[in-house]
Amino acid sequence: MSEIKAVAAGIVNFLKQQLDGDTLSLESRESIEVAAQCIETAYELTPEQLSKGMDLLQLMRQQTSNPVADLAEAEKLKNEGNELMKTEHFREAMEKYSKAIEIDPRNSVYFCNRAAAHFKLGEHEGAVADCMAALALQPNYGKAHGRLGLALTALDRHVEARIAFARAVQLEPDNESYKDNLRIAEEKIAQRGGRPSMDLGGLLQNPALLNMATEMLSDPNMQNMLSGLMNANTGAPAAGGMGTNVNALLEAGQALAQQMQAVNPELVEQLRRQIRPPQGTGGGNPPPTSQ
Repeated sequence: MSEIKAVAAGIVNFLKQQLDGDTLSLESRESIEVAAQCIETAYELTPEQLSKGMDLLQLMRQQTSNPVADLAEAEKLKNEGNELMKTEHFREAMEKYSKAIEIDPRNSVYFCNRAAAHFKLGEHEGAVADCMAALALQPNYGKAHGRLGLALTALDRHVEARIAFARAVQLEPDNESYKDNLRIAEEKIAQRGGRPSMDLGGLLQNPALLNMATEMLSDPNMQNMLSGLMNANTGAPAAGGMGTNVNALLEAGQALAQQMQAVNPELVEQLRRQIRPPQGTGGGNPPPTSQ
């Protein structure tokens, strides 16, 4: 039976159900009887098809199952998780946040809070994943950037942590904790001789770059292309040792660079001048740190 007939049969069944009650006036009952007969005749509905019609009342109940109450329950679970965090019951808190996420998976706060629970349990990869999920929902979420930086620091990924802290500082310039963590990340990078050849903090605070990157990464076509690159290059590490996922990152970066060049060549040239120092000036002092 087609979907149209299933809907028509559902309407007929609904109208006949109304006739079983005693709340309708005689005139209303006659009108409903005529309407049911007209629909049944127009769509040539057989008794078997009527028995398989959609249950419109059930569908209506499902659609109107109090979403406000559901969201209130999610918020209640989050608050319970917050209280458990205060008493250092981190595993129980994480379970509360997970239940809140099941109810409302579009709430970035729940992911960010669960990231904090992961972090307290020493599950730093889980903290990174939840921070990234929160930022996918709310890119300008300063606390998520800050917590991402902490998790990356715990994983000894200081260059990435510096980027996260720099973004957190940009979003919340009065937060001294983010500034302190940014300085610590920079010190760790300098101690290991791994200071980037460019001022990443400065780049991250370039509004034009941020706007362009946000627009590009929000483009469904770009998302599909990057997802395809990553999926196509996943697998076991190559014999050379670096692994195919590195190739995926390189290809994704090249794709982004090409798109940036096409969208705003002037900005790309400006960034190139910022990244590449003039000839003969190598080996100087580190670039100023942006706060």
